[in-house]
Amino acid sequence: MKRQQKEPNTIAKKQEEKIDYEVYCQYTRVWIPDPEDVWRAAEIIKDYTEGEPILYLKLEDETPLEYRIGPKDNALPFLRNPDILVGENDLTALSYLHEPAVLHNLKVRFTESNHIYTYCGIVLVAINPYEQLQIYGEEVINAYSGQNMGDMDPHIFAVAEEAYKQMARDERNQSIIVSGESGAGKTVSAKYAMRFFATVGGSANDTNVEEKVLASSPIMEAIGNAKTTRNDNSSRFGKYIQIGFDRSYHIIGANMRTYLLEKSRVVFQAEDERNYHIFYQLCASASLPEFKDLALTSAEDFIFTSQGENIFIEGVNDAEDFEKTREAFTLLGVNDSNQSSIFRIIASILHLGNVEICSERDGDSCHILVFPHHKKLVTTSETYVKNMSRKQAANARDALAKHIYAHMFDWIVEYVNKSLHTSSKQHSFIGVLDIYGFETFEINSFEQFCINYANEKLQQQFNQHVFKLEQEEYMKEQIPWTLIDFYDNQPCIDVIEAKLGILDLLDEECKVPKGTDQNWCQKLYDRLSSSVHFQKPRMSNTSFIVIHFADKVEYQCDGFLEKNRDTVYEEQINILKASKFQLVADLFQDTNKDSSISTSSSSKSSRVNVRASKPTPKVPNKEHRKTVGHQFRSSLQLLMETLNATTPHYVRCIKPNDEKEAFSFESRRAVQQLRACGVLETIRISAAGYPSRWTYPDFFNRYRVLMKKSDMTVGDKKLVCRNLLETLVKDPDKFQFGKTKIFFRAGQVAYLEKLRADKFRSACIKIQKTVRGWLQRVRYQKIRKSAINLQRYGRGYMARRYAEQLRLTRAALICQKQYRMVRERRGYLRVRQGVVTIQAFTRGMLTRRIFQEFLLHHKAMIIQKHVRGWLTRRKFRRARNAAITIQCAYRRMRAKRELKQLKIEARSAQHLKKLNSGMENKIVQLQRKMDDQTNDLKTQNEQLVVAKASLGSEVNKLQKELEMMRSRQGDGSQLTSLQEELEKLRAELQEAHTHRKKLEEKHSNEKMGLEQRVEELDRENSMLKSEKEEMNRRILHHSKNQESSASQSVGRVQAELDEERQRYQNLLREFSKLEQRYDNLQEFQPGHKRNNSTQSSLESDSNYPSISTSELGDTDDAIQLVEEMGVEKAAMDIGVFMKLQKRVRELEQERKKLQVNLEKMEDQVNCKVESEDLAYNSLKRQELESENKKLKNDLNELRKAIADRASQNSSSNELQDGYKLLLCQLKTANEELEVRKEEILILRTQIVSAEPNNVPEWTDSKKPIDKEEAVRAYHGLCDKASDWGYLNEDGELGLAYQGLKQVARLLEAQLQSQARKHEDELAAFNTQIELLKDDIEKKQEMLNHTMSLSPEAQVEYSVQQEITRLTNDNLDLKELVEKLEKNERKLKKQLRIYMKKVPELEASSQPTKAKPQLTRQVTVQRREKDFEGMLEYYKEDEALLVKTLITDMKPHAVSATVPCLPAYILFMCIRHADYINDDQKVHSLLTSTINAIKKVLKKNNNDFEMTSFWLANTSRLLHCLKQYSGDEAFMTQNTSKQNEHCLKNFDLAEYRQVLSDLSIQIYQQLIKVAEHMMQPMIVSAMLESESIPSLAGVKPMGYRNRSSSMDGEGPGSYTLEALIKQLGQFHSVMGEHGLDPEIAGQVVRQLFYSINAVTLNNLLLRKDVCSWSTGMQLRYNISQMEEWLRGKNLHQSGAVVNIEPVIQAAQLLQVKKKTSQDAEAICSLCTSLTMQQIVKILNLYTPLNEFEERVTVSFIRNIQNRLQDRNDVPMLLVDTKHTFPVLFPYTPSALSLETLHIPANLSLDFLTRV
Repeated sequence: MKRQQKEPNTIAKKQEEKIDYEVYCQYTRVWIPDPEDVWRAAEIIKDYTEGEPILYLKLEDETPLEYRIGPKDNALPFLRNPDILVGENDLTALSYLHEPAVLHNLKVRFTESNHIYTYCGIVLVAINPYEQLQIYGEEVINAYSGQNMGDMDPHIFAVAEEAYKQMARDERNQSIIVSGESGAGKTVSAKYAMRFFATVGGSANDTNVEEKVLASSPIMEAIGNAKTTRNDNSSRFGKYIQIGFDRSYHIIGANMRTYLLEKSRVVFQAEDERNYHIFYQLCASASLPEFKDLALTSAEDFIFTSQGENIFIEGVNDAEDFEKTREAFTLLGVNDSNQSSIFRIIASILHLGNVEICSERDGDSCHILVFPHHKKLVTTSETYVKNMSRKQAANARDALAKHIYAHMFDWIVEYVNKSLHTSSKQHSFIGVLDIYGFETFEINSFEQFCINYANEKLQQQFNQHVFKLEQEEYMKEQIPWTLIDFYDNQPCIDVIEAKLGILDLLDEECKVPKGTDQNWCQKLYDRLSSSVHFQKPRMSNTSFIVIHFADKVEYQCDGFLEKNRDTVYEEQINILKASKFQLVADLFQDTNKDSSISTSSSSKSSRVNVRASKPTPKVPNKEHRKTVGHQFRSSLQLLMETLNATTPHYVRCIKPNDEKEAFSFESRRAVQQLRACGVLETIRISAAGYPSRWTYPDFFNRYRVLMKKSDMTVGDKKLVCRNLLETLVKDPDKFQFGKTKIFFRAGQVAYLEKLRADKFRSACIKIQKTVRGWLQRVRYQKIRKSAINLQRYGRGYMARRYAEQLRLTRAALICQKQYRMVRERRGYLRVRQGVVTIQAFTRGMLTRRIFQEFLLHHKAMIIQKHVRGWLTRRKFRRARNAAITIQCAYRRMRAKRELKQLKIEARSAQHLKKLNSGMENKIVQLQRKMDDQTNDLKTQNEQLVVAKASLGSEVNKLQKELEMMRSRQGDGSQLTSLQEELEKLRAELQEAHTHRKKLEEKHSNEKMGLEQRVEELDRENSMLKSEKEEMNRRILHHSKNQESSASQSVGRVQAELDEERQRYQNLLREFSKLEQRYDNLQEFQPGHKRNNSTQSSLESDSNYPSISTSELGDTDDAIQLVEEMGVEKAAMDIGVFMKLQKRVRELEQERKKLQVNLEKMEDQVNCKVESEDLAYNSLKRQELESENKKLKNDLNELRKAIADRASQNSSSNELQDGYKLLLCQLKTANEELEVRKEEILILRTQIVSAEPNNVPEWTDSKKPIDKEEAVRAYHGLCDKASDWGYLNEDGELGLAYQGLKQVARLLEAQLQSQARKHEDELAAFNTQIELLKDDIEKKQEMLNHTMSLSPEAQVEYSVQQEITRLTNDNLDLKELVEKLEKNERKLKKQLRIYMKKVPELEASSQPTKAKPQLTRQVTVQRREKDFEGMLEYYKEDEALLVKTLITDMKPHAVSATVPCLPAYILFMCIRHADYINDDQKVHSLLTSTINAIKKVLKKNNNDFEMTSFWLANTSRLLHCLKQYSGDEAFMTQNTSKQNEHCLKNFDLAEYRQVLSDLSIQIYQQLIKVAEHMMQPMIVSAMLESESIPSLAGVKPMGYRNRSSSMDGEGPGSYTLEALIKQLGQFHSVMGEHGLDPEIAGQVVRQLFYSINAVTLNNLLLRKDVCSWSTGMQLRYNISQMEEWLRGKNLHQSGAVVNIEPVIQAAQLLQVKKKTSQDAEAICSLCTSLTMQQIVKILNLYTPLNEFEERVTVSFIRNIQNRLQDRNDVPMLLVDTKHTFPVLFPYTPSALSLETLHIPANLSLDFLTRV
């Protein structure tokens, strides 16, 4: 090792010994110094030759520049890296390693890609973004956990993971050193590193150590952080936290050491700064009741908190932070009393600052009442007391405040360490060092000196470690080792800490009684002026300059001695020791012995001696008192020993700007910090050797384009690479060949990239040449073809013109010909017309002449015709008359002859016979008619005789009466009187007639009135019908609306159901985790532990009380039992669990009932007012309806009576009497009806409107609801008759009122019951109408269909319909028969059971020995005869059954049998227990089964086959319990035999729920096991393996290409085929075990989601895979997985939807990314990706060669603007732990239990088939 000392504030631009001037040619890009931007980019516009003084450049803004070159002025400028290397994750991957390249790479990554982390070799450079980034969530921790450091993008989690893995692999302690300026983000980085360890290495025993470790951060920030001008949360102390791990690498404890608390901040703050946060937090919470006695107000009222003038921090709420601090105190075990004491001490410090010190009269001494105002001078003989001055007293006051706060700080740190301490043995630890960075201000004092001293020591350790790693790398690769010059700051450290150095001289001056800062400064000038690293300022004698590795720093000597002494007066310490406040007294007690004991004890538990960072409390003896500088040097030495004993990891935090602007980068500030933190020194050390390193395969893949075809045939890639490099690079010193890598000097990779680009460029030129030649040939052919086409078209045009001329000439000739022809023809036609006209006139004249002659001849002919006709007619008449005469004469002669012949025949006998035969019949008929007439005559004669006799008797009577009358009235007056009487009778008869007419008119009027009333009622009836129809239509419309709303709400209900299912399954997962944690806690308990076999309910002989299913209803006892047993034991007992579950359901039902009753009561209250208003109307309507019915009946009776009377031929008097009688009856009835109606209405109105308070004894608010209650109320009148007497004397009015009231109630109850009945009937009728409508529609359709068929088809169709109807009827009858047979079988089985119990009861008195033998013989015979699908076992064999079927069961043992055989066997045993009605046996078997399955799964928690096997069996047992439960919903697919096997006695619905929960837990475990097996394969198979050979490109990689933790293992070798094969194995195993295809589909869906999540998360966190070639590989891999899904018939399982984000991410990597149209296409394409994910991929997109273009910042901003309207969840990474809710669809088995056979290899001989 060769050490070199040089100026630390510059990076030497050392060129190599042999400069390659050929590189500085035209178009080469370089870096030149710039006063503002530090470095500026330029381009050479003219080739440079060696020795020229000027280099001609062109800036980026096209400005020319002449850059002078000289050995003294400027060397040649730095070369720029190719654009392909800009933005790399690792700065060591750059070809040219120098300051401008590093600065530019950081700036590009920070400002354009918003990447705050960058690797620089072993250093992680972290730039403070001054903005909250979503890159620290738990999903990011999971993504980095287990990954190699170089595989992912730079991150603080990657460094933490690297430390964790090296601790586990090398079993060596680790350290993470976080350094940087104030405000650079050191504390946040350390906090996130600790969070990573707390998440990854969480405690295994659930002691929440990781939470306590994280809880220490808010406490230390409150008491140790403050606002400065550079940082709002600056750590004013250094801390080193050791996180301890056990052998399983779980956190078991932690320890904290602190360094150099800035005590001066307690009493003084600069402008715009604050004191420690805890003071402002306490003042902000002063209004709390527990702090009222502290007398606190605003922080502005206290001197110690108001010196900075601004007590607030923007965006910080001190009150909320104080609550977090108190919560952290509570979590760490600080009780309320101690917290109150701490806050009292803090408040006392604030009040102490407000103490005013006044001078006494002499002006020298002061007076104060709070503490002594004099000091003691102790000598050997006597003690002197001297008064203090005002300034000394103020200094003493401030010193006391600082001393109190420092001791309180140490006490809190010690308490935190005690809380984080563990009694377990620590195996290893990881330390996180959060220490101040290099500081330089305008005024630098003792604190800055100590801080910079610590940074010098850390920088030395860093340089040595970097050099060591370089040396190890070279030796590992067997590279010849050469000496590398690196900066060694040991001389600067010697100036500070060596003998007679700055610290020694300071301690020596502190021992001098009257030592001063000026004397100490002069000693420094005298002793250290010869050192290179020490200088004296020119203009000052009270300061000195130290040349640190980062910069020159001038320190002011004022206050060095006082701060180094840290003096507090002994009198003040004694007062505090004697304090009655216990905590204050404890803070200042002598703890030397205790500290030594604690130190020795802590050293035993750790490899490194852990001591307190602060010195022990001071003692009065000055000889034993140590200075602050000595203490700090000792603690720093201890820290360096600790760091040297560990493997360090470095995090360098950079502050990008002083204005705290988000993602704003100031190059000048950044380069100062890069120089100060050692990043550039790392670059320089790397650049001095071989910084660029390539593996042989990567080099071969990258630069094979430079090889010849003959070199490609060689099989050894190492040899090929060696030959290529020897050919391309002539200088052998530029590269070295290692065992696995090729090492290059700086710039050689750029040279190779230039050659590669030149090769591509020449190839492109050749391709362009060929393409351009082809294009020119194509162009020539197009031109030639075009010319030929033009010629062809021209010639065609000329030919067409000539043809057109010919056509026109011919047309002209034709026109001439036609014209001439027309002219001649017109002349000819004129001549012809004249000739024709002459001919016409001539011919007309001749024709008229001929017509006149013809007319004369015609008239002569007519005359002749008439004459000739008359002559002929006359001749005809003469001839006719003659003929008639002749005929008459002839006919007369013939008639005479015939008459003579007839006379002769009449005289013959034959003729007489004919006549007689017809007459005989007529005579017989006439004889009969005559007889009938004689009989009639006789009857008439008899009637006449009778009538005559009667009339004779009447005549005789009348004669007698007449004689009597004559005898009585002998004179004429009697006649007149008779006449008068006759007149009166006639008048009365006339009046009767008129009265009859009037009655008839009245009857007709009444009839018309009644008919009108009937018509009105008919109209009302029709109106009611129309209203009814309208209501029906509204009801139908409302039902349709409800159906539509129901269909719309189905989706919401389904979504809520999925969410509820997800929530329920998450609770089950948490329950299983709690069970696991409970078991772990039981295992973790130290000391004696009881045997679990005697406590666990997994075995059959459980000591927990057994609860049978018959006792499940007693839920109160179950709750009491839970309280007695305890929650843990009760959770393990299934019976108790089911009792509680049933009690919960009962409570839920009661709650629903109460809610329904409440709603009914509310409705009754709302309807009460309306019912009182409508009571009278309802009663009146009822009365009118009853009256209407009565009137109709009376009218019908009247009509019938009138019709009957009119049909009879009675006299008018009788009709009038009957009619009068009917009218009278009707009138009286109507009058009585009206009276009764009015009375009833009045009484009912009074009943309804009466208030209950008027007659409290009679009324009851609860009216009878039904008829029976009304009758009971009516019969109860007799009991209350004695209370009615006060109404009147005899009580009749009260009796009537009470009777009417009860009658009214009875009528109301009847009306209500009838109304309900009518409503039910109406609903039933509506239902029947709907059914009939449907039936009619179906029949109408059938009829239409039938009519459209042919006659033959109609016959066939009718036959089919008849067959269908008969079949349906037959099925209905069969169902009825099956139900009857089922009932019969049930009764028979119950009878058999009772018959079986009878001999058992009879034999109970007999000896018990003969009982099992007799029963066994009988049962064996039955089982052999009829097998019912049941298995019998004895109670004592239950444990063996569970052990054989579950505990010791191996899946391969039943692989060749029926799938899910154990589930079927267990269910058959349950069936037998149900058959014999043994609830204890059912409960015990199911409980043992469930617990045994849980035990097996816990034992085989990483076995996919076993988990899949028991998931299939558990789900099958669940389906069997459903299939054979007897519920109609589960029996639809059963056979008749399976329905016979249903359970008869027990309802196992609660056990079904338990089995369902168990199935969900097994499913979740199955997913966990499968994901754990697939996790290592996903990234390698999906992103890294080359599924398409030679497609993936390789870029130059840096030092972090592969993590050192993976050295020797090589990259992952998993391919896509391996991943698909693993998926196929999962699917085949699930299929072999008989798992339902639906569940297997859900498993595949979840696994594809996991593949999508892991792949996408790695894509979002890896820059090297975000390229076009990776997108192509990813698309191909996804297509292969989709093909596998289609091959397994799983494409409908939803798995493809789950990988849609990865598909879109692959498409995003391949699409164009330039124009706004591309941006719009990306936004429409990537619908499954969030805006953060799209922007992240675009930022990470990396071109693999120079021909690809990067994504511009403007394009990314365009994408962000377009995606602003999206309502995406602000999520970058996908949640890899998300699990979809599983659904177990009901799948009944077609297997018949009676056909199941048990294989002999299961050894289940103790089971007997029933």
